[in-house]
Amino acid sequence: MSSWLARLKQGLNIRPGEGPAVVAAWLLFYLLFTGYFMLRPVRETMGIAGGVENLQWLFTGTFLATLVCLPLYGWLASKVPRRHILPWTYGLFACQLLLFAWLFAFDAESIWGARAFYIWLSVFNLLSISLAWSVLADLFSTSQGKRLFGLLAAGASMGGLSGPVLGTLLVAPLGHAGLLLLAALLLVGSVAACSYVQHWRDGNREAVIGGAASSRPLGGNPFAGATAVARSPFLLAIGLFVVLLASVSTFLYFEQARIVSETFTDRTRQTQVFGLIDTVVQALAIVTQLFLTGRLARRLGVGVLLVAVPLVIAAGFVWLAIAPVFAVFVVVMVVRRAGEYALVRPGREMLFTVLPAEDKYKAKNFIDTVVYRGGDALGGWVKRGLDALADHPQVTLMIAALIALGWGVVGHWLGRQHQLKEASKSA
Repeated sequence: MSSWLARLKQGLNIRPGEGPAVVAAWLLFYLLFTGYFMLRPVRETMGIAGGVENLQWLFTGTFLATLVCLPLYGWLASKVPRRHILPWTYGLFACQLLLFAWLFAFDAESIWGARAFYIWLSVFNLLSISLAWSVLADLFSTSQGKRLFGLLAAGASMGGLSGPVLGTLLVAPLGHAGLLLLAALLLVGSVAACSYVQHWRDGNREAVIGGAASSRPLGGNPFAGATAVARSPFLLAIGLFVVLLASVSTFLYFEQARIVSETFTDRTRQTQVFGLIDTVVQALAIVTQLFLTGRLARRLGVGVLLVAVPLVIAAGFVWLAIAPVFAVFVVVMVVRRAGEYALVRPGREMLFTVLPAEDKYKAKNFIDTVVYRGGDALGGWVKRGLDALADHPQVTLMIAALIALGWGVVGHWLGRQHQLKEASKSA
């Protein structure tokens, strides 16, 4: 058994002493993503309930809600020790899930309740995931990030695989309120996993990257993340990368909502369809994350993770413009999402391992929330405007292909800058 475990660790690039921390960090993502992806189909159903023609308003509402929430998060990050930021934030989210569960138990058909939950889950999604990656970028070194972040992202994808399955199977017997209660319990479990990783770091000081100890607050002001981004060309480029990513995703998301709403009219059936799509995406992502992501990053650099998917998606938009059928759309959507989870997301998180602790928690979360949701809102209105001005969807798709190419160019520049920063840090 020990020889089998040794071979497994070697195959997964886990070095001696890292095993317990990797398992705990993997569980952190697994539990978080299981709960989120169990609720994601519920969110899509709630979005359709408010009218597909109103989705751009939900995107705008999400952006505005993010603008309100981020200063509160920035205040928390400035005042409490780094090791307490995630438990306190996740605990608050769990309490809010309980409130929504109560609302849906008493008024399951409320349109405004559906819209509020859609916006809330969209804010929760980015902030909770960004915070989890902030913690890991703080606990693992740059070299460890290259080896392990793909593996840890597989925990997210495994959760993204089991979450839709649970949601599809349990939505009928438990209802939407029951799913929210279960998600709150999973969120509490992810807090326990994070605490274990923190304790591992305390006993393995070589894993500490530097800067203030995790027992002390970061200090600064609630808006430090925004000002740090404005001052740094590297962080500005990451922000532009995220805006282009969000714009491409939004173009495809609107098409998905339109096609599913036209094909399936029953809410439960819509939730099951969204869950099936999520299941396929996560299954493809897991294989890539386990056996390919880390090796690509170590041998070819972070840049290849940031460039490959944009180029493929640009070609996919052209293909969809030539053959605008449902089957082609599904292929492009699945490749885009699986590629983002398996390559783009781990690569983007690796960029932050060479930055100071305050940037990992504040600037990173500003980019992952405000900038990302701003890109969502902008992409939603641009998509709606193009649909209104042109009767030919091929025009919109070709514009989306150009955006994807620009996304790839920015990714290439970021990869080069990360390589330079890593070299100067180790010199």
